[in-house]
Amino acid sequence: MTETLFIEDAYAREAEGRVVALTDEGGMVLDRSIFYATSGGQPGDAGRIAWDGGSAEISTAVKGEGGAIVLVPVEGASLPPVGAGVRQEIDWEIRHRHMRVHTALHLLSVVIPLPVTGGSIAADKGRLDFDMPESPEDKEALEAELNALIARDLAVTTEWITDADLDANPGLVKTMSVQPPRGAGRVRLVRIADAAGTVDLQPCGGTHVARTGEIGRVSLGKIEKKGKQNRRVYLHLEG
Repeated sequence: MTETLFIEDAYAREAEGRVVALTDEGGMVLDRSIFYATSGGQPGDAGRIAWDGGSAEISTAVKGEGGAIVLVPVEGASLPPVGAGVRQEIDWEIRHRHMRVHTALHLLSVVIPLPVTGGSIAADKGRLDFDMPESPEDKEALEAELNALIARDLAVTTEWITDADLDANPGLVKTMSVQPPRGAGRVRLVRIADAAGTVDLQPCGGTHVARTGEIGRVSLGKIEKKGKQNRRVYLHLEG
């Protein structure tokens, strides 16, 4: 199992690690990783690793067996041997944009308080699918409400509850298509709040900004019909 450094510090850009395995598909597993692995609609991190005698560009990171995070090098890259110490560095600009979009999508689920049926994150935009039979009547009002929440510079913090606590509070889960990871006995919650109270609280294993002011202004794009009960809402970073 890989130690997930990004869970404790999403702002870490570099870290030491050691190669514990090479996969048959050409990837590598480190004992500890700052690379986020693709999941929950958020792409895996890209970046690079370096070791005595070499370096390699990493195109993405994915989940492996038993809680491992597999770093996928660019095609043709040489890999360090098992046991080698490496210096890992993520592509921070892209990671931070993913953090901004991901946190903004949490707030989008606040201004549109309906069950979420899917979602995805990119470096410049994201989208959520909602169980929403009809499109919103006033998209501009929703956009203004969303930007007002962002401008409050709300604190984004994490905490942990047990699986049993989550079972006792099923309303915390907004997503119908992606369930919180279980099996470790505890579930990570992301809280967005200020002195006036909590704005959003939901299970999430992704990376987020520390305060909503980092998101910057966003705009809502097109709203697409994706089935009888489903509407897809796009969100774009403006800077």
